[in-house]
Amino acid sequence: MEATQIRKERLPQLDIYRALAILGVLHVHATSFATVDAIDSRFYYIINFLNIFFKYGTPSFIFLSSFVLFYNYYDRPLTKNLIANFYKRRLLYILLPYLLISIVYFFVRLDQNGLLNSSINWSVELPKFFDRLSKGQNYTHLYFVFISLQFYILFPLFLMLLKSSKFLVRWAVPIGFLLQWGFIVWNKYELHYATKGSLAISYMAYYLLGAYLAINYDKYKVWLTSAWKKQTKRQKSATIALWGGWLLMALTHVQIWYNSRLLGAKYDSLWYEFLWNMHTVFSAIVLMQAANWLYNSGWKRIIAILTRIGELSFAIYLMHPLWLNFYREYKFGLNPVTDDYLIWVYGGMITALIVTAVFVQFILKYIPGAWVLLGSVPRSLKPKDPAKKERQKKQDSGKKSVGL
Repeated sequence: MEATQIRKERLPQLDIYRALAILGVLHVHATSFATVDAIDSRFYYIINFLNIFFKYGTPSFIFLSSFVLFYNYYDRPLTKNLIANFYKRRLLYILLPYLLISIVYFFVRLDQNGLLNSSINWSVELPKFFDRLSKGQNYTHLYFVFISLQFYILFPLFLMLLKSSKFLVRWAVPIGFLLQWGFIVWNKYELHYATKGSLAISYMAYYLLGAYLAINYDKYKVWLTSAWKKQTKRQKSATIALWGGWLLMALTHVQIWYNSRLLGAKYDSLWYEFLWNMHTVFSAIVLMQAANWLYNSGWKRIIAILTRIGELSFAIYLMHPLWLNFYREYKFGLNPVTDDYLIWVYGGMITALIVTAVFVQFILKYIPGAWVLLGSVPRSLKPKDPAKKERQKKQDSGKKSVGL
């Protein structure tokens, strides 16, 4: 018989984390063109700031994916049935959407290259599609889903190793950094693999940091969830170090790219790697603490909005480039050096969030089978089960009658 499964506490604040992470992604993608087009704008520092400061999005999603996996699976018996169900869910809700959305963006790319309305040479284009599919490159953002698939393949192995050795758990974070930086240095001096950002090993520090925090969550929970006024002196010192280190790394990361893009300064590529790594590693934990603070803030309207954005974050991630592609077709004659260009650029971020969120919510809620393209349907958008609702009402009324 299987050992009794420990019932884990549900962490609804993680949807707020997802919302903060997707906002990071949208800022980066909305400003990507402007970092080139608006080089002569007097607001270029702001544009560069938005583009670099918010680069925490994808690494934070990787960290959170690992955290959720190990939080939910670490205390469960490692059985064939568990692994089979794990892979089945990822096949249905991640791999299938990745394949179908890659087909969508294959045609988007053809349209961008002016090939959609002409006679398509399938013998040339199909091999390109499958090659890009195997590397997560059918569109600029799909590398994240491709990386996630790599981690899902590796997850049972990591789970088995970490369940079998407390030593590996204790040293998981240093091991993650060693693996990631070992590959970075190896690639720089020997491999020269051009698209290393599509390989899971490039994010191993985030993955094992998420695993470590999930396994030891009870140890850090009070610090991560307590408001500033309720923290002990030691916890406040840790919070100051965390947020101070985050701001230092983030602002230095912003500055090095500003110097490079606008002033032509040149730095060793390892400096860019280091600052990006430190900035985003700090961000992963900062977002965890910020999400808890927001969830416990009592700001019901903001919490509700962020929770819904978080629930839709995967679908928003998949679909938002379609809106940005359309939005950028209409610059209304704006000159990148004028002040209103900055408003137009940020308008891309705002509208990408609103339009995409409304669209995917409608699709997931009202179109049967939409999960095959956009991933699993959030619980809040699934049709209500009348029988289950009636049972819940009876339970609630029963509790009231006995004074619970």
